[in-house]
Amino acid sequence: MENSSSNNDQKQMEQAIVNRIAQEAIAEQRRARRWGIFFKFFFAAYLVAFLIIYLPTDIGGAKISGGKHTALVDIEGIISNDAIANADHIVSGLRAAFEDSSTAGIILRINSPGGSPVQAAYVNDEIRRLKGLYPDMPLYAVISDICASGGYYIAAAADEIYANESSIVGSIGVVMSGFGFVEAIKKLGIERRLLHAGESKGFLDPFSPLKEEDLEHIDTLLTDVHEQFISVVREGRGDRLSDDENLFTGLIWTGKQSLDLGLIDGIGSAGYVARELVGEEDIVDYTRRETFLDTFAKQIGTTVAEILEKRLQLQ
Repeated sequence: MENSSSNNDQKQMEQAIVNRIAQEAIAEQRRARRWGIFFKFFFAAYLVAFLIIYLPTDIGGAKISGGKHTALVDIEGIISNDAIANADHIVSGLRAAFEDSSTAGIILRINSPGGSPVQAAYVNDEIRRLKGLYPDMPLYAVISDICASGGYYIAAAADEIYANESSIVGSIGVVMSGFGFVEAIKKLGIERRLLHAGESKGFLDPFSPLKEEDLEHIDTLLTDVHEQFISVVREGRGDRLSDDENLFTGLIWTGKQSLDLGLIDGIGSAGYVARELVGEEDIVDYTRRETFLDTFAKQIGTTVAEILEKRLQLQ
């Protein structure tokens, strides 16, 4: 009897210890959950405060200004759909500048070697449309280091173009480049297998011999785009252009040479144009720039895409 009673007491003691441990574990989980909620709330509050303090006080890239000013829109770098200097960003800034009743004049400051003819044409067309809606709004293009190819395609839409004497201007032409590896794969003993439906679907394949008819087709294509470029420049510059036979060959010139060729209207900086031509020294930047939220959204989007990709691969 004593042994049985002793065993029961021991079991009750062990059960009590287990219950105590379970209760402590539950209490610890609750404390951890409360702290987790606290830190999440704290982080959210910190993020909101950060956004309020550091996000630019602008709308679509345009800083708010109360008085008359000169609007500035920058085109920096290669003009491409996936670059900072893409048509949507440029056009967004231009629209905001034109629509602001406090804008006395607009400067399109360009520092670009060119890029996509489609993106450049989009901007050129939009400038012409906006000038039609706001005929009294002067638009000046100011070239900093370089304004070539697609950059000049856009500049040609401006009322006047200004540059530094040492700026690089021009390159009114179209180029398509590539490589041919036909002899290289022969020497390496590689057999090329190109399968396609459509007689010309595999044209310009770098591992296949170049066909004369393919070359003629591309030449026609490039000539067509080049003629569009020339037409836009002639329409924008009019009789200010010289009759130099090298004007549309793709050559580039200094700002000083460009003035003689009629590619620009004068030597001057953005400050000079704002002060002397627009008459408003106060320059307000309307350039559409990537904000913290844009970067954050892209990072979130990339992370989600990577997670989905991994899950799909696992499945």
